[in-house]
Parts: sequence; structure tokens; C-alpha cells
Amino acid sequence: MTTFFLTVYVLMWPVIVAGVLFIIARAFFKELREARERGEQII
Repeated sequence: MTTFFLTVYVLMWPVIVAGVLFIIARAFFKELREARERGEQII
């Protein structure tokens, strides 16, 4: 049973990181699209 929980613990971190990366990327592309619509540079 300990091996199972250790495996779940190790494998949950890539899922969390992928989720956070997805949220950041989605927000970035939303801001990029809005900046292009206004004719501004994002940086």
C-alpha cells in the first residue's frame, strides 16, 4: 500500500505543473490577442 501512495504522490506533480502551465499559457495568449486587437505590442 505504501508503494501505491508513493507512486500517486510522485505522479501528481507533473499533472499539477501541466495544469498551471496550461493556465498561464491560456492567459498569455488571451493577452496577446487583446493587444493585437488594440494594435499594441505585448512587451
